[in-house]
Amino acid sequence: MTQYKVTSSIDSLDTSPEVDIFDYFHEAEDFICDAVSQRVDHIIQHSPYPISQDEWYQIEENEQQLFRLEEV
Repeated sequence: MTQYKVTSSIDSLDTSPEVDIFDYFHEAEDFICDAVSQRVDHIIQHSPYPISQDEWYQIEENEQQLFRLEEV
């Protein structure tokens, strides 16, 4: 049975990223979507400055790049 490994980094230099294993692809996808959403919400809520739509998209893209999905 194919499993899916999601590697979650805090930033691009993270030396010990979190690794989660899922039995189903959709579970791995949902995990990534939820985690990215939570990270983006946290950044936006704690920003001392207003964030434009373009900045929001950039933050989301940056956070998505910190996740890697692989078949194992």
